[in-house]
Amino acid sequence: MMRLLYNLFLPLGFLFFIPGLLYKYRHRGGWKDTFGERFGKFSPERIEELKAFHGAVWVHAVSVGETVVALSLLRKWSQKYPEKKFVISTTTTTGQELARKQCLENTAVIFCPIDFKWMVKRTLNVVKPSELVIFETEIWPNLIWESKRRGIPVALVNGRMSDHSAAGYRKLKLFFGPLLQQFDSIMVQTEADARRYLSVSPQAAVRVCGNLKFDQTPPENIGDPGLAGYFGEGDFTILLAVSTHPGEEEVVADSFADLKKDFPGLRLVLVPRHAERGEEIAAMLSGKGLSFARRSLESASPSPVEVLLADTTGEMFKFINASHLVIMGKSLAGHDEGHNLIEPALLDKPIVTGSVLRNFRFILNVLQEADGVVTIDDDARLSPVLRELLQDPGRREELGRRGGEAIRKHCGATEKTISRLTELV
Repeated sequence: MMRLLYNLFLPLGFLFFIPGLLYKYRHRGGWKDTFGERFGKFSPERIEELKAFHGAVWVHAVSVGETVVALSLLRKWSQKYPEKKFVISTTTTTGQELARKQCLENTAVIFCPIDFKWMVKRTLNVVKPSELVIFETEIWPNLIWESKRRGIPVALVNGRMSDHSAAGYRKLKLFFGPLLQQFDSIMVQTEADARRYLSVSPQAAVRVCGNLKFDQTPPENIGDPGLAGYFGEGDFTILLAVSTHPGEEEVVADSFADLKKDFPGLRLVLVPRHAERGEEIAAMLSGKGLSFARRSLESASPSPVEVLLADTTGEMFKFINASHLVIMGKSLAGHDEGHNLIEPALLDKPIVTGSVLRNFRFILNVLQEADGVVTIDDDARLSPVLRELLQDPGRREELGRRGGEAIRKHCGATEKTISRLTELV
């Protein structure tokens, strides 16, 4: 009955989904050549190419963040079982481009189909996986039901569930309770996540395996972002605001404008979470009278600027590595969900973030307990906090070192996850 209702109402829900899908397709960069796969459409050449991957493990991530972690898992899985083959799917064009750039030879890359039954069936017929591994929160009913109907083991890895999401799922417990039981294994990040999943579906196969993001490793060759091409030659202090969302760029720009009076060697790099917002952010910077360059338009600036708007994708580690102080986005200007603090911590960078990260509370707690992060509970506190850190390079170095050590102490989730996934096949 629940399946019937879901498939009856899915077309109506899709009508509301179409405008956002078209907007992102037009304005967001990334790989678009095979976007028809989102609708279960594969060219004859692609079907022939994917025959070599029949029986592979299908790993589904969403966008860039999940894809980075998924690729890290596949590298370590391949080291342990070199004969294995994988198919990795994404829903976004930016995630698709990153996966295509960084995947191993034993891995094919596809777009995940929209969750219409016929699109899912078509994709499963083309891929013919031996196992379906879903990352974090991508619970698509038809993909799960159709895989199980074909006898394909289904697992959720690096699972997380916020209090807000758990409350929503519990309201629809008659639907989500049985759906979560379809998973052969739900591997979650923390005990709190396990409790939330079990509150929705007490019979679900939930186990705590840790957070795969703690096991991330920076790329072997991070590369140089070429900041001298924008800022000129000099001994600059690079302030990086990364994965920012609407409103945050303005808060950071105001703080930068205030601080550069006392720190003339300070330069700002803005990396918005969604590169297609470049035009909007550029207009804001222009309105504030800040000299800037857009990385999407020019590989260097004809004259030195104060701000680089890095409205591109797949370069975050480059900018983190070149920075001296990192502000993590989705934590200021009214945002409180947060983003992954592990990436700057892996490179021993001092981090400033908002004090409420609903989606990354455990990671925030780990860093706070080690005195490896600075949090602010009000946007007005950003300038004073940055000023203190800019005046004290020793404090910045110690903050970064403590954060990096705290993250490395929590490694081990990858081994547990691979072991469990191998058991399921």
